[in-house]
Amino acid sequence: MSTINLVQGDTGPQIKVTVTREGTGEAVDLRGATVRLKVRKRGASSLAFTLLNINVSDTLQDGVAIFAFAEGDLDVDPGNYQGEIEITFEDSTVETIYETLDFFVREDF
Repeated sequence: MSTINLVQGDTGPQIKVTVTREGTGEAVDLRGATVRLKVRKRGASSLAFTLLNINVSDTLQDGVAIFAFAEGDLDVDPGNYQGEIEITFEDSTVETIYETLDFFVREDF
């Protein structure tokens, strides 16, 4: 996956992902699950921010999660960040997607 480029302070960007099983390509049914995108600066051990899935449509059964940036989320230092998607299903089991997302945040003009 390529790097997602973002600008400090923005609140409009959204990230749409489709979660599938690697072996079969089958979509993971996200209905009733809590899906988080946890983001940290590359090389850091603490989180910069966490986004929650905002998708409430019938595409949840097709593995589609949408994450939107709110006020303050991108008030971070410029640089490289990485994101991890974590799913908590209704039965409280947790599954973390192995592949991470890469972000680059640049300064606003």
